[in-house]
Amino acid sequence: MSAHAAVWPARLPAKITPPSTSLWMNLAISALRYPDKVALVFMGRVWTFQELMASAEQMAKQLAALGVRAGDRVVIDMQNCPQLVVTHFAILRLDAVVVPVNPMNRAEELKHYITDPDTRVAVTTADLAPELAQASNALPPEQQLQHLVVTQFTDVFDAETVTPADLPESWRAWLLPVRALPALQAGQVHAWSVLMATPVAGALPAVKAGPDDLAVLPYTSGTTGLPKGCMHTHGTIMHNAMASGLWGNGTPENVTLCVVPMFHITGMVSVMHASIFLGASLVIMPRWDRDVAGHLISKWKVTHWTNIPTMVIDLLGSPQLDRYDLTSLAYIGGGGAAMPEAVAQRLLDQFGLRYVEGYGLTETAAPSHTNPPDAPKKQCLGIPFLSVESRIVDPETLAELPTGESGEIVISGPQVFKGYWKRPDATEDAFFERDGLRFFRSGDMGRVDEAGYFFMTDRLKRMINASGFKVWPAEVEALMFRHPAIQEACIIATRDAYRGESVKAVVVLRQNHKGQVSEQDIIDWCRDNMAVYKMPRVVSFVDALPKSGSGKVMWRALQEAEMAALDSPAAA
Repeated sequence: MSAHAAVWPARLPAKITPPSTSLWMNLAISALRYPDKVALVFMGRVWTFQELMASAEQMAKQLAALGVRAGDRVVIDMQNCPQLVVTHFAILRLDAVVVPVNPMNRAEELKHYITDPDTRVAVTTADLAPELAQASNALPPEQQLQHLVVTQFTDVFDAETVTPADLPESWRAWLLPVRALPALQAGQVHAWSVLMATPVAGALPAVKAGPDDLAVLPYTSGTTGLPKGCMHTHGTIMHNAMASGLWGNGTPENVTLCVVPMFHITGMVSVMHASIFLGASLVIMPRWDRDVAGHLISKWKVTHWTNIPTMVIDLLGSPQLDRYDLTSLAYIGGGGAAMPEAVAQRLLDQFGLRYVEGYGLTETAAPSHTNPPDAPKKQCLGIPFLSVESRIVDPETLAELPTGESGEIVISGPQVFKGYWKRPDATEDAFFERDGLRFFRSGDMGRVDEAGYFFMTDRLKRMINASGFKVWPAEVEALMFRHPAIQEACIIATRDAYRGESVKAVVVLRQNHKGQVSEQDIIDWCRDNMAVYKMPRVVSFVDALPKSGSGKVMWRALQEAEMAALDSPAAA
């Protein structure tokens, strides 16, 4: 018997048997069951399940007309909006593969998401389209995009009817303008509005994908440079789509606030796919705004909210908090960073809500561990999720460690990805077999207590956690080396009172650029050339980086020096 059996939700089995169908069928079935039920809400406009499925089928026909076939990879580069959901399911309708891309990525980063998955078709919003076009146009002709579908945000809502509470002033310059479409050197650019309004003759091909077929290729970075695609099948995603709903006491009457990004594995699986599977309603926010969130929870009687702790901290700090009715919330939780104990206690004391923290990776289709909703522990990863076997092992010998000892968290379960795209070497390094099970090595250090709860203790991998976003120093360094003034750069973490951690760059300038380039110049260049969450917030110039006898940069020495300086009496 597992140590956590005593706290396992009594209503749930230890394992589940998810459907063996395509993820597309979750939308099709919900549309059959609840044709007139609210599926999506965005800027005051409502889509029923029937309307959502019809829109996805129309986009699927248009993508098929552009040449998308089963198994093809199609990029989606968008903030949260209905078009993202429509496109995601349109791709699945064709048995093709979704490649979700972080909309904060810039042109230099986007090249990899075109070339590595051999993408020929991408769908994006007009504010991001120039970056994708620039990325494509900079590639050799044979690697460039053939088609780019571009939507305006106003394609899906009436700008004249939205209220200031739905659309704050800070969003208007971003969401309302109708932007000109960019040009592709080797392909065509298509307006979403035209494609959605143009009939396509003929029927769509039959859905044939099953649990072992590739469905989604989200990318994750790591200790060595460029991001790697995680091969998720219909089966791996289906398990956690079903399990996430069950764990949170989900029913078709759920109303879920969707503000965590749906390009990210948590928003995609535990929010979007879980809600579509249940036949529940999604209230979509394109980006975070605490007062919009308060308004939407109140107006739409939101019951479930998955988030990152900084969002909760921000909402509770709003001067307008007493104007919002949060009494409809029945489940609130998230991950990416630990929830401060004082904030969790305030949620319980003031609103009767237990914050449910969880843990997972892109490789595990979001949750591999989460706290029991009725017995959560604070600042805890939780217990192994439905169908999951997890252990703590010695990272060198892979031998299982006893209760209380710190080691590497390893995970086995049906939601674990099948491997890294085009990277058999990395795949082999990421897995090992024990007791007939295939375990994924998380790279995170943790311990398990006597009750079976897991806690994070350290990182085996070199990584920075900035407001729940993982920043991989090797990727940032690779981008920074493209600056003509930078001879060497080492990325480390520095503390941030709000974000938890921020990115710091320790830089050696080329001799002929010293005195010509400032720290702020480097920060500004990084802002223009990489996603804003990756960019260094602090730059420090040094004459040389510490190196080992083999010539490797001793990043850990710099990291330890940074933390020691922050802990010094002078810093205090």
